[in-house]
Amino acid sequence: MNAWLLTCNRKVFDLDSFRRDGRELEAWSVVRYRRELADGGRFVMWITGPKGGLIGRGRFTGPPTQQASSPDEYWQEDPGQRWYAPLVMDEWLDEPVPRSEFTEDPRFVGASPFRTLFAGNPHRLSDDQWEAFSEAFDQHRTAGSREWRLRPGDTIRRGDLHDRYGGSRAGDISTCPESGNILLFTSSHTDHGQGGRNGWAEDGTFRYIGEGWTGDQDLSSTNDTAVRDHAREGLALRLFDRVGDDVRYVGEFAVDPSTPYNYADVSEPGGGSMRRVIQFHLVPVGIASQPATVPVGCEYRVADDTVEPAAATPGPVDADLATRNLSAHRRLQNHLAAAARERGMTVLSPGAADPDFDLAWRKGDHDLAVCEVKSLTRTNEARQMRLGVGQLLDYHDLLRARAANVRAVLWVEHEPTDSRWLGICHRAGIELAWPGREADILT
Repeated sequence: MNAWLLTCNRKVFDLDSFRRDGRELEAWSVVRYRRELADGGRFVMWITGPKGGLIGRGRFTGPPTQQASSPDEYWQEDPGQRWYAPLVMDEWLDEPVPRSEFTEDPRFVGASPFRTLFAGNPHRLSDDQWEAFSEAFDQHRTAGSREWRLRPGDTIRRGDLHDRYGGSRAGDISTCPESGNILLFTSSHTDHGQGGRNGWAEDGTFRYIGEGWTGDQDLSSTNDTAVRDHAREGLALRLFDRVGDDVRYVGEFAVDPSTPYNYADVSEPGGGSMRRVIQFHLVPVGIASQPATVPVGCEYRVADDTVEPAAATPGPVDADLATRNLSAHRRLQNHLAAAARERGMTVLSPGAADPDFDLAWRKGDHDLAVCEVKSLTRTNEARQMRLGVGQLLDYHDLLRARAANVRAVLWVEHEPTDSRWLGICHRAGIELAWPGREADILT
């Protein structure tokens, strides 16, 4: 990925006042290399003039577009029509790092961006020059400059992430006490052995497997202990999804205080003997809405309807998910997934960035059906129906920005005994169906 330097002339734009007023940069004008600027491209911000220097860094979030400027009190002159590259700032320094700190650095001998600061933005940087600027950030940042600036859906190179917030660049769990974070990395393709994948569980928690790929896990691991005790130690859990060579920020999570973790038996990766792993129960902190660029779902994972839930430690198993209800729920889910696949649908399970729906399916690129599955008994029908309707309204609202057309489907074990639910679902825009009525929803 290319690296660039953007300049700001205080005589044209009052960046200092813009920042003091709490404003956020969303784009910057460019005149050169427009075809080379793309989502994920890195840049540093440089203030020109005698008291200028290195002041910030960030990432482009898309290609430049030509648009009319919006003159305001920060512009010293009418900017007029310009090409603007959308961006997000990841870090600001309190004071500029002056040019004098770089002029003697051999990495700026020869093709130095300082020789062409008079030219239009952007200015190309070599990998060595980017490294030099990154070192300057490490030397000059203050405690406040490590404030968390990534937003859900933002992508970043893992190395750049650790440059900014610290921690180990290897492994799935990276504790960063210097910035007050624990970084957790996951992927829909990560396999900890049969029965051992990170992902959403029926109780609404995201199950995250502890540290270690072989042998039994226990809480003797420093990183696992840090995850368990993160709230007491004042550390934020930050979950990331691997996307090629980059990682995408999902959002902040917390260990469920009532049922923080359980132990589960899984096979060694690739098969072999069984081992015991820790599954942390993580809950989202707030609502982490994802941008439209984040795809929905991952390949469907068949739910194991032959097992009972493992007891959480400490805390009891949720009675609604125990024994009969859990098995019935998973059988219903797998039955509907198979029926959708037989009709040519692409069946999905929720990814780390998605709300915890049971399954979804697509037919084509634009239409998405998101489904919640509920087992029913005479004693729990009202509670299960209320819960399903509420969950689907939430899922629909969170996903409608990420698909052109989102349908909400409630798949239940049998026709509800109280016929009111047909009318309630219809008025709420929810499609209600049960075994034998697959054709009503798989369209």
